[in-house]
Amino acid sequence: MIPFALATGLPAALAIRIGAFALTLVLFRRRDHARRVAFIGSALASAVTGLTAMAVLDAGAPVHGTLLVHRASQFAFTYTVDGLAAWFLVVLSVVGAPIAIYSLGYVAHPHFRDRSVFLGATFNLLLGAFELVFVAADAIAFLFAWELMTLATAALVATEHEAGASRRAAFLYLVVSHVGTGCLIVAFLTLASPSGSVSFADLLSGAVAPGRMRDALFALFFVGFGVKAGIIPLHIWLPEAHPAAPTSISALMSGVAIKTGIYGIVRVCAFGLGVPRLSWGVLVLALGGLSAVLGVLYALMQHDLKRLLAYHSIENIGIILMGLGTGMIALAYGRGELAWIGVAASLYHVLNHAVFKALLFLGAGDVVMATGTRQIERFGGLLRRMPWTGALFLIGAMAISGLPPLNGFASEWLTFQAFLFGFRGSSEPLVHFLFPIGGALLALTTALAAACFVKAFGITFLARPRSEAAADAHEAPAVMLIPQAWLVALCVALGIFPGAVLRVLGGVMSSLPLLPHSELARGGWGMASGLESFDQVVPVVLLAVVLGGVFVASLIAARSGAAVRRVPTWGCGGELSPQTEYTATAFSKPLMMIFGAVYRPTRQVEALGEISPYFPQEVRYHAEIEPTFERYVYGPLLRAVLRVADGLKVLQAGSLHAYLAYVIALVVWLVLLVWLRG
Repeated sequence: MIPFALATGLPAALAIRIGAFALTLVLFRRRDHARRVAFIGSALASAVTGLTAMAVLDAGAPVHGTLLVHRASQFAFTYTVDGLAAWFLVVLSVVGAPIAIYSLGYVAHPHFRDRSVFLGATFNLLLGAFELVFVAADAIAFLFAWELMTLATAALVATEHEAGASRRAAFLYLVVSHVGTGCLIVAFLTLASPSGSVSFADLLSGAVAPGRMRDALFALFFVGFGVKAGIIPLHIWLPEAHPAAPTSISALMSGVAIKTGIYGIVRVCAFGLGVPRLSWGVLVLALGGLSAVLGVLYALMQHDLKRLLAYHSIENIGIILMGLGTGMIALAYGRGELAWIGVAASLYHVLNHAVFKALLFLGAGDVVMATGTRQIERFGGLLRRMPWTGALFLIGAMAISGLPPLNGFASEWLTFQAFLFGFRGSSEPLVHFLFPIGGALLALTTALAAACFVKAFGITFLARPRSEAAADAHEAPAVMLIPQAWLVALCVALGIFPGAVLRVLGGVMSSLPLLPHSELARGGWGMASGLESFDQVVPVVLLAVVLGGVFVASLIAARSGAAVRRVPTWGCGGELSPQTEYTATAFSKPLMMIFGAVYRPTRQVEALGEISPYFPQEVRYHAEIEPTFERYVYGPLLRAVLRVADGLKVLQAGSLHAYLAYVIALVVWLVLLVWLRG
């Protein structure tokens, strides 16, 4: 029997959010009080949500309930917190609470002071919508929460609505999201039509007619959820919306919002429509690999720090899909143990990406607030001025680059294990073709991500300031640094103790219909036994390394009695200045040349000289990469839609006689249709 505390935990968290939302609006004239109420209330609600989710995972049984009832429309929002929903609620809580605390300092900045009430209230609304998406027990409740989440996100993206870029990003997000929502509505209605039930227990039982109808439903659901996840080629909104939103909202969007799309793909596409077809798994794996590689390649060319991080969200969504695609292929072949390890790697990376990407976005927020710009080329020398932010950002950069013993390494290693064990234990030709390619793409992605963050950290924090804003930068307040320290601790803990995470994931796996719990004891855990020993050995090794380092440093300090001698850095015969530093453009240029077929770059070099072009006074260099999807996919699509819309304008001529003729024609057609059907 589920304890009473579990049954009331989620309603209590939502009640706290609603109370914080309402009180924030009441206190709109007292902005400081409204800001504290909004974000402290949000952090408290996230903590309650996380404790409830962990209790559900510990109990091993789902929790059911009703949040609200509207008798006039006979609508009731019913919810179910099972293992999968609880895992995503944990993801929400571990990043939602620190982002809320961070926002106390971030929103207090004069730039956002006039918008603090709006940000605080909408922040609670958005997090509440996330929770409802994860726990909705029927299609109507899910679509209600999904639309609420979309509208709240768009409003937050348009926070600085006076800027044209913010309005464009919000509008683009709304348009693309509603295309995805339309796909979901059609799919849910089609799925519900045979039985008339909209309950997920009936819709997602796997009893779907085989053949083309099942393939069509998978395609609709995958597009609908894939838009929100930012999968290439459905990613067009993501690089625009993340930079336009306030940084704490960008962290929330990358950490949680795009994970709602992954939640839908796992819940419906992988496990809700019956045993996945082989072609579904191949498609998920292929698009995951494409998103991972292209995401990191486009990130390498970005000099806007937040836009760079946005493309890395696409990259990591690709890594998540690679693990999930491996699991779906394994399910199609009837290999439950391999499916377990692939799905576990995918869900593990969902949590890891939320943690280190929230950390990186919050660090970027510190930098942007201190300098007033997002352009990496205008940074430099910030480590001396913002040492805590630099150190915390560096750990996040190491985590996203997959370096041990941080969390990014653990989940990516598990994904590699899925590819290696699947290849070794399979006789299917398709697996022998796809899994090595998947492993190679994952290795390439990891290497390019490391190169990208060498650029991001080095150009931003090292060398000398490239602008007056960077020279005058100062450290962020403690209320903004403490949440980042908490996320760093999570990066370390999730990397050092992966066995503990996999044991928790065992409860999640047992809630998925096609992965019986026995697979954990047999094959799945056997494949992950390397991580089980990893979290037993690594803490001891790290402690030995730290103690050894302290001992060596003490010996060096004791033996070196001479005073430290400071000398100027050698500048190869010239004077060191910001103009002689390595730039982000120069760092990226070799990779632009190597992957020129992907980037299709255009370059302009202009030499300005008074005496001779051979001895210019100034050289201006400008390089751009071709926006492939915008130019060849969405541009022609938009022009076609506009042409059709322009042609349909003749139907709205403003003539009352024409409108009456339309009505009469429709009535005649309906009468004929009824008569023909007898």
